[in-house]
Amino acid sequence: MFLRPLAVHRTKHRLFHDLRTYKEDPRWPGWQVIIGIETHAQIKSRRKLFSDSFTSTPDDTPNTNVSAFDAAFPGTLPKTNSKAVDLALRTSLALRCKINARSSFDRKHYFYSDLTSGYQITQQYSPLARDGELSLHSLDSPITVRIKQIQLEQDTAKSTFDSRGSRSQIDLNRAGTGLMEIVSEPDMRSPEEAGAYVRALQSILRAMGSSDGNMEQGSLRCDVNVSVNRKGDPPGTRCEIKNLNSVRFMMAAISKMSCLQTFSLKLINQPAHEIKRQKEFLISNPGSSVPQETRGFNEDTFETFRLRSKEDAPDYRYMPDPNLGTLALSQSRIDEIRNNMPPLPWELRSKILDKYPSLKDKEQSLDVLLNVDNGREVGFDGEDGAGAVEYFERLCQAPKRDPIVILNWMTHELLGQLAARKQSFYQNSLTSEQLGELVDLLQDKIITGTSGKYLLRHMLDNPSSKSPKEIAAELQLVAIASSSGTSKASDAGSSPSSELEILCKAAISELPSEVAAFRAGNKNVLNKILGHVMKKSRGRANAKEVRHIVEKLALGDNHNGDL
Repeated sequence: MFLRPLAVHRTKHRLFHDLRTYKEDPRWPGWQVIIGIETHAQIKSRRKLFSDSFTSTPDDTPNTNVSAFDAAFPGTLPKTNSKAVDLALRTSLALRCKINARSSFDRKHYFYSDLTSGYQITQQYSPLARDGELSLHSLDSPITVRIKQIQLEQDTAKSTFDSRGSRSQIDLNRAGTGLMEIVSEPDMRSPEEAGAYVRALQSILRAMGSSDGNMEQGSLRCDVNVSVNRKGDPPGTRCEIKNLNSVRFMMAAISKMSCLQTFSLKLINQPAHEIKRQKEFLISNPGSSVPQETRGFNEDTFETFRLRSKEDAPDYRYMPDPNLGTLALSQSRIDEIRNNMPPLPWELRSKILDKYPSLKDKEQSLDVLLNVDNGREVGFDGEDGAGAVEYFERLCQAPKRDPIVILNWMTHELLGQLAARKQSFYQNSLTSEQLGELVDLLQDKIITGTSGKYLLRHMLDNPSSKSPKEIAAELQLVAIASSSGTSKASDAGSSPSSELEILCKAAISELPSEVAAFRAGNKNVLNKILGHVMKKSRGRANAKEVRHIVEKLALGDNHNGDL
């Protein structure tokens, strides 16, 4: 009674359709490449899709977050996680999909050791959402990729093969974790377009808080469907490349040639990949179609390899899940999610530029900030994880702070130091108040840029609740005031201008040969004298003021300064 009617015969080959106008690619002249992508994104929810077990991280002890339902014990029943559904709705709305007010779940039957129940719960026939789109503006020729559907499904367990013991080990921690399968239409025509699509989708998932999109840890995986046909011929048979966990590897799996700028030139002599493989088959087998099959990708040899022939729907014996009713969504629930959605990446960019117009000339640094924000730690169940943009805006709240200075210190100094420590922005121990005060000390010339960088490194290495001003005083980083008295460091206790002049006089007396060369017209040697003073001052002296004093002392009061 639960079975849906199935086709009485199966199609021998599944062909792509083609709606885009043919455009010659010089890498494969006379041939057209058609690409579609199925993306599996783990939903960032605390609990699994159909049980109360907690979701796991790769560091968790195997088989510790498992319920009886996850292990497929007889008599256990599923219960839908409403928060996971809400996160999937966020994603659907962000991708401009049509939400189905009533969707349902199906069982997809197949046998594998990491699928304890012998079937996967998915939404084959009535998915959560359909008919969306994702515009890609980062390409030379912007395109729009249509989204066929978004469906909810449960993840499988993880199997690990022990070569020494010749056995596979199963970890059920991942079993039952909620997934969104986002299926694109075959609207991409090059590896670059495929890469841009996945990166854009990744940024949307993170912005919505629905997935952390971490491909390296397996929370975002791609199955790429590729077909090749001669110009003017109908689209060919698609072959699927499974479980690609890197944008670069995905592009390499489609075609090596597009990735030569990313990978080392040694790949020139490596075997070609899916595009060339299908081309060679069609050339050597006129009138035949490429066999429809599922393939894997070897990251060491950069080759695709055959896994199995591709299954069609009858092979999986889909049937409605008898334990899960219809998933009914009210319009008020959809509207509430729509009205409380976080801003999309491009909306956030426009908002920042409107609020801080001076940053229009610093768009490259702004892109760095936004990319960091896209990679922020995504909170569970839609909780907003503090990102770089929020941190930046808190810094800019003080009216006297220059947004350009703040952006430069965040993107160049703070992020650089975190990268050197192999830390993410989320692991940043410096509060926005502390970095803001550090910038204030710089703008007020209480410390120099060199001292500011040292102070930043010290505060990251030694997290503390102390203010930067207190730490700067403890470390004796307060700037030596200029002779004009423009510095605000006069509370250091001594005569600042005399201290600077003493340092410059000491450098002149300690470097007589360099001073003589400078007086003889060798202007370059001045830098050595300046460096000597800066080293003695431990970066607390103003370089321009030091130059002025050294020139005056070395050449005498009649020096006109034209050097």
